[in-house]
Amino acid sequence: MPFALVLALVAVAAVRILQYHWRQGAVIIGGALLVAAVFRAVLPGVRAGLLAIRGRPVDVLTYSGLGVLVLFLAFTITDGPFGT
Repeated sequence: MPFALVLALVAVAAVRILQYHWRQGAVIIGGALLVAAVFRAVLPGVRAGLLAIRGRPVDVLTYSGLGVLVLFLAFTITDGPFGT
């Protein structure tokens, strides 16, 4: 179920990106990665399902690091090829 929620967030982000709201889509993807990090941190490996890739510390650090990076890029890139 946690993986399904993260996947649903990414699907919503894909719809926003396809509607030419790429910045909103990127923010949702960054948020989905942070949600995945929280799930991986609090759930045991069996319940985390496909979110459990490596050890818990590596997964949490990777998900949260990528989430923060995507959010940083979404908030700081201006006037790109897709406009605002």
